[in-house]
Amino acid sequence: MALQLYYHPFSSYCQKALIALYDNGIAFERNVLEGPDSPAGKRLAELWPMKRFPVLVDGDRTVIEATCIIEYLGLYHPGPVRMIPEDPKAALETRFMDRFFDNYVAAPQMQIVFNAMRPEGARDAHGVKLSRDMLDTSYAWLDKKMADREWAAGPHFSLADCAAAPFLFYADWTHPIPERYANVKAYRRRLLQYPSFARAVDDARPFRGLFPLGAPDRD
Repeated sequence: MALQLYYHPFSSYCQKALIALYDNGIAFERNVLEGPDSPAGKRLAELWPMKRFPVLVDGDRTVIEATCIIEYLGLYHPGPVRMIPEDPKAALETRFMDRFFDNYVAAPQMQIVFNAMRPEGARDAHGVKLSRDMLDTSYAWLDKKMADREWAAGPHFSLADCAAAPFLFYADWTHPIPERYANVKAYRRRLLQYPSFARAVDDARPFRGLFPLGAPDRD
């Protein structure tokens, strides 16, 4: 039975998992979520009551969360691109950078987007300011980190870059990366040129109208 992925192409976390699938040429059945009442939406609710995605189904196994999906693929469906280094010290750095992008880039970026989707009277200006401040801090920290690195955790593309690609992509739309952070901007350009992420970006182009802050005419 083929792997089944429950996902939406415009979701950053789904793109994170798609990069690993595409990079390793792993075949999977696409179950695109088109609302809670769609067949895929109803099945997702049965598989994972939280109704968050992506969700991967492999026979009788259900795998939740993009990071876990990528680790699972490496264990049970390995391909030519190893997303977690074999060396434990390098693996620790990879996992740390993955958590950095999840918690300090994706999380504040999504808070700003979710705020824009709320009714005007329910918006949280203070929370948005805190999220923008966190992104500024994250950009500054990452710029120093990337001064001597091609990829997030070292010389090879990894799980950390699967996280960085969609999260920096949308973060720059939401809270633009300042020109002074040239290392971050160059890294984002490299990610956009990476074939598997470029494919995920192209998959999502028809959905750009969903972005509540207005998708820029670039990328």
